[in-house]
Amino acid sequence: MTENSFWTVPASEMVRGSMAHGNLTVLQPPFTTAVSGFPAHDPTLASAFCASLSSVDTVLEDLGPRSAAMGPVFNTPPDLDIVHTGAWGNVLAVSDPAFVSDGNDTPLLDEATALRERFPDARIVGRVEVHCGATHTEDLVWMPDGAMFHAAGWPGDEPFVVSGDPAAVLKALGMTQKDLDNNDDLDAFIDLDDDPNQIEWAVFAGLALGAADPWGVADLSLSALRVRHTETATADMEALYFIGR
Repeated sequence: MTENSFWTVPASEMVRGSMAHGNLTVLQPPFTTAVSGFPAHDPTLASAFCASLSSVDTVLEDLGPRSAAMGPVFNTPPDLDIVHTGAWGNVLAVSDPAFVSDGNDTPLLDEATALRERFPDARIVGRVEVHCGATHTEDLVWMPDGAMFHAAGWPGDEPFVVSGDPAAVLKALGMTQKDLDNNDDLDAFIDLDDDPNQIEWAVFAGLALGAADPWGVADLSLSALRVRHTETATADMEALYFIGR
């Protein structure tokens, strides 16, 4: 452990797991916001938002702007303490390596629950996919009217647990399963009558963001922040990203 972290593994230890994506997005009204109309990124607000997360002990350094299309690249423990955070007017977004799970807990749901208290009028959308021996996903949508779903498990396998009401979320978005069936880009991914482990929940979650989804947009700028994660979050990451050590 160094003075700037709670890591117990050496700083040179190579990461053995990976995170395809691990993001939370808070879309505040108006919900018609589109990425093309985003105001300039606000680094100060982004840093404050990052510092408020339960996984973050403190923000240590602003590493400068990054493209929202840049996915996470982890080689050693210090890389896992880099959090990407965006603040564009009514949209706040964060990608944190600590939003990972092997099915024993629900860090994404826990963080979203805290954000729900702070932003009751927002749509809160989370999507995580981590590869640590096998693929595990955790996805959620929480609507202002209280409709929500949370799906976590092993795609294509069991166990896979869905809580809340995905159909209620779809209804709150003004959509039906028929709308999805008639959309060539969606019908192969989302059929709420399928087994839960066969549904692409990250695609479903993306419906709540629509044109305001910032992730993967190459010309959209956000902040890369070096943080000290909390002791609990660091221990959880050690267990997942350094399996078999």
